[in-house]
Amino acid sequence: MASRQYATFEVADQLFGLEVAMVQEVLSFHEYTPVPLAPRSVGGLFNLRGQVIAAVDLRVQLGLQPRDFEGPAMNVIVRTPDESVSLLVDRIGEVVELDDETFEPPPDTLTGPSRELITGAFKLDGRLMLALDTGRAVQTSIGSAVED
Repeated sequence: MASRQYATFEVADQLFGLEVAMVQEVLSFHEYTPVPLAPRSVGGLFNLRGQVIAAVDLRVQLGLQPRDFEGPAMNVIVRTPDESVSLLVDRIGEVVELDDETFEPPPDTLTGPSRELITGAFKLDGRLMLALDTGRAVQTSIGSAVED
């Protein structure tokens, strides 16, 4: 039976997961440089050991209100074919190993921008973990159309 490892995190009390192979690192950070005229989903830029990283607010990508940048934010740094990008999340979870056979399509109740970001779901001990499409999650044009 094939299985995969997922790094989990929470946004607005919903559990999400990314394949571990896509995750470069996880860290807490609090000094972001604003980017004038950037889409709403770009929370800012920061320097990570000499590399400039764009921080994408996953709340905005999911169609929610932007996060409050008071205090440190949790960053899931993901690798894309072009660069590394940070996904700003509320809480970091743990790494879980899940059987491919338990993977289900996205729930029918999932609507709006979040539907485009989810590849499927896993049922975990009373919770549903939504598998995030990394490529779509870092596309800042998805959540930028959502207005306050």
